[in-house]
Amino acid sequence: MMDAMAQITLYLDEETDALLTRAASASGLSKSRWVARAIRSHADDALPDAFRGLAGAFPDFPLQDCAADARLPPDTPRIGF
Repeated sequence: MMDAMAQITLYLDEETDALLTRAASASGLSKSRWVARAIRSHADDALPDAFRGLAGAFPDFPLQDCAADARLPPDTPRIGF
């Protein structure tokens, strides 16, 4: 038995539909499945574990006190309005 699936109506201009058709065909997927995968890959806000593993991996990366670094140029003067 197949799980229930939500249905949406998606309005695309001809150029965007052509892009979708080519991408889905090249990947061997239906348009519906290609769009579902694109949504899952771009709408998920969770960071990958490999990204989280980088925290603290660069001991010489300046995370604070950057403004106190004498090698930085002074701020650009702002123009008043």
